[in-house]
Amino acid sequence: MDSPIQEIKEKLDLVDVISGYIKLSKTGANYRAVCPFHSEKKPSFFVSPTRQLWRCFGCGKNGDAFSFIQEIEGIEFGDALRLLAQKAGVKLQRQDPQVQTQRKRFYEILETSTKFYEQQLHEGKNGQKAKQYLLNRKITEESIKKWQIGFAPASWNSLGDFLQKKGFSVGEIKRAGLLLESKNGKVYDRFRARIIFPIFDLNSQVVGFGGRFFGSLKQEGEEPAKYLNLPNTLLYNKSNILYGLDKAKVAIRKEDNCILVEGYTDVILSDQAGVNNVVSTSGTALTPQQLTILKRYSNNLITAFDMDVAGDSATKRGIDLAQAHGFDIRIAMLPEGKDPADVVMDAPEQWKKFIKESRSILDFYFEKAFLSFDKSKIEDKKKISSTLLPIVAKIQNKIEQSHWTKELAKQLDVTEHSVEQELSKYTNLSTETEPGEEKFKTEKKNRKDLIEERIISLLLNFPERINLVNDEAVACFSEVLRGIIKEFKKDSKEFWKNYQEIDTDDNTKELLNELALTGEAEKLIREVDDEEEIIVSLEELSQIFKKERLQKLSEEIKQAEAGKESSKVKELSKEFNELAKSLL
Repeated sequence: MDSPIQEIKEKLDLVDVISGYIKLSKTGANYRAVCPFHSEKKPSFFVSPTRQLWRCFGCGKNGDAFSFIQEIEGIEFGDALRLLAQKAGVKLQRQDPQVQTQRKRFYEILETSTKFYEQQLHEGKNGQKAKQYLLNRKITEESIKKWQIGFAPASWNSLGDFLQKKGFSVGEIKRAGLLLESKNGKVYDRFRARIIFPIFDLNSQVVGFGGRFFGSLKQEGEEPAKYLNLPNTLLYNKSNILYGLDKAKVAIRKEDNCILVEGYTDVILSDQAGVNNVVSTSGTALTPQQLTILKRYSNNLITAFDMDVAGDSATKRGIDLAQAHGFDIRIAMLPEGKDPADVVMDAPEQWKKFIKESRSILDFYFEKAFLSFDKSKIEDKKKISSTLLPIVAKIQNKIEQSHWTKELAKQLDVTEHSVEQELSKYTNLSTETEPGEEKFKTEKKNRKDLIEERIISLLLNFPERINLVNDEAVACFSEVLRGIIKEFKKDSKEFWKNYQEIDTDDNTKELLNELALTGEAEKLIREVDDEEEIIVSLEELSQIFKKERLQKLSEEIKQAEAGKESSKVKELSKEFNELAKSLL
């Protein structure tokens, strides 16, 4: 794999790759931006075109083009490799099917199944009826093709037989989720007599299917469920997938908001009407994993859900979770009994109007709560309070939280202090970590490590200051970094060129690149008194080195005393006393 990876890196510029996802601003030799991986207002995300590395000094994430694509797209290395290879025009050799991983085999099974379902929709007798149904629903031929909509025949084994003829085993097809097994051991197709909606990952590869019942299954004896999804498999996990995000992600970034709907046709018809920043939860509640993925693209959500503010529905719990994750949420108020697909079918421009006129979710919650209860009654005041305060407690911005606290006190005609006291009961609960919530972890380093790296970071950016590091100072560094300092002292101007030729480990080279980028970024953020900081850091490093040496001498003296080596004790004690006097 080393050859295609290197070829991709040589053909692609990291700045071009990253600027396809976020807006970069040039600052000196580098670029900076607001980090897409955590919430912040000031840019702490830096890209170095010379080193082809990126790093966020807020959350600590860093890496090259491959790691950026993995993070931003939420995909594994192999998928990032394929995506960047396509961008770079690098051809990856196809592996022999016998040695392909199970994951790759599943991708092939699902892709082959998608083509089978598409063919059945366009050519099968009942498939053509299903296609006419879609056309009657105002889904165009172009959209049917774009979203690769298909049809599963009513027969028991049409897909299973087709896949087996293509070389896939029954076991593989079962593990991919497409076959079921009866009590008597017979296998049959999971999807039968259904319009099939392929579900795509962020790299636009099919990872699952959703099927809407269409037709009749007389053998069943009863009407099957209206909608049926593929179960969780090696490729498909409904908690991690949002239908349509692969096609909507660019529009979400451009509009800086994401519209959440509940069904496949809602997404397809909205996209068809020109509102492209739409994804579907496919009828499930929002999960922490989905929210983490969405946060890479925008902090703003617009929902078109039918919400009950006083209830405990899965939809409301998902929205509450989004609020706790720091999303700004708005509600598109649709006519009662209408879903987005209905609105788009009747009047596409009305859908755009409802989105444009979406309201803050707190406005929505307050209006619903006060319409549901009589605020003139003390019991209803308590019900309004218990309905709204858990929501207010989840607001991360304290200024916004204070605004809604005052608003609640005003509308209830009570003191603000009393509302704040009640709010405190919910605030502690809202700060608990949600399941699946990301936490940034950084490797702990001791003070000496940090000081050494600080000095090298400064020297890499102010090489003329290498004269401040004398031989005594060099001896204070740890072995690996001592070697770096020695190479730097030989020729600071040609250090990078010379160092690449030295046979050293990749971790050390990676550390140097990170330290150089850290120094470059710091120069842009603040004015650095490089000479003073290097002198102070060297002095502190010297003090740490001396203390460590004193501790070691103390142990050696004890060992010499135990061995009754008087001359050695005298020699070590002399060194100990002299070193102790030199400490500040």
